[in-house]
Amino acid sequence: MNSLSGFKSVNLIGTQNENQQTNLAIFSSVVHLGANPALVGFVMRPDNGQRDTLNNIIASQHYTINQVSNAFYRNAHQTSARYPKEITEFSDSNLTPAYIKGVNAPFVAQSQLKYALRLKQILPIELNNSQFIIGEITHVICAENALQDDGYIDIEALQTVSVSGLDSYHLSQRLARLSYAKPDSYTSQISLSGAKKGHNQHD
Repeated sequence: MNSLSGFKSVNLIGTQNENQQTNLAIFSSVVHLGANPALVGFVMRPDNGQRDTLNNIIASQHYTINQVSNAFYRNAHQTSARYPKEITEFSDSNLTPAYIKGVNAPFVAQSQLKYALRLKQILPIELNNSQFIIGEITHVICAENALQDDGYIDIEALQTVSVSGLDSYHLSQRLARLSYAKPDSYTSQISLSGAKKGHNQHD
């Protein structure tokens, strides 16, 4: 059943509690909800008695989403282990927390595409006791080589990985970028442009 939905993005969600105890957890349910406002959602699985990610988000109202790349996908997978609350996944997975002013949650330093969010809404899903967490993006940090002139982010340039099922990791191969589809004309291929300078930050 976990494999039926095909390839999914792999992200690490970083949080911390009121005592600055950090938590890092891997998720494959992150989805784009809209650009204006910039909303992103993810699914929190049914309560298993320890929901540090959700508890920290509720307490701090902030969290980060960090895309996983080929360079550290094994480290990211390690965060799926059920650690005691007092042990931070950053340490045992050999990943490095990083912070920016105004964001009360840790980023993953190794991630080349990451963003901070402010909690906006939690929607309970009664069918299976899970929850859909919706946040608004406040900051985006992206490696320079992935930013295209038209705003497109070339995630393949970042060696971003995807996952199928719970434990099978994959690299992608681009077929093409296609132009906007219209009824009266067939789509054409879009060429990749040079990378923009600097990091993109949405405030």
